Amino acid sequence: MSLVVPGDPDVSAVLHAPAEPSGVAFVLAPGAGTTMESPFLVTIADRLAARGHAVMRFNFGYQERGSKRPDPKKTLVATYRSAAGTLRARGCDRLVIGGKSMGGRMATLLAAEGYACDGLVLLGYPLHPAGKPHELRDEHLPRVSAPMLFVQGTRDPLCDLALLRPVLARVGPLAALLEIEGGDHGFEVRKKDGRTYEEVLDQIATGVAAFLAARSGAAVRA
Repeated sequence: MSLVVPGDPDVSAVLHAPAEPSGVAFVLAPGAGTTMESPFLVTIADRLAARGHAVMRFNFGYQERGSKRPDPKKTLVATYRSAAGTLRARGCDRLVIGGKSMGGRMATLLAAEGYACDGLVLLGYPLHPAGKPHELRDEHLPRVSAPMLFVQGTRDPLCDLALLRPVLARVGPLAALLEIEGGDHGFEVRKKDGRTYEEVLDQIATGVAAFLAARSGAAVRA
């Protein structure tokens, strides 16, 4: 599947279509340093599709061009809007948006502009730059009117949970937090944490699937 973004080349997208759709679809954007072919994104999309949720991965324009420098924020948000519109055009009435790191942040900026969605899933939200915990990227979050699930590693250098919790408290009951014990920004864990990356992926997929099911009213699939 491809989608057209005004002022930018065609942007690639891949749809993971479940055999028995649940009625809610999920737009999954990549982080700044990867593409939609990130093994993490592919794995999460596959596992969510296996649980009945349609998932669309897509690239931002600069990723499509092979550049390492992200486009301006305005362009990134416009690309996200187009991607979400493409999935809606396929008959997906109930839509959750989100993504990994920067991709999730762009989804929150889109939602803060008033884009109607049924929820947001933020996988490793970059609350602040690494080493700069006081440069918070939270000002717009209270303007998001849809439920948000923050999936955060406890060792993430881009999201100090001690700083995130007060932000979520200000947002109120629309914000929920799924902590990945020992996980870094990519949700990698250490041997001493006592579990495997495969187990972490399953925890994330299970938590996100439950959030999506709650948006559609469907039963959670194990």
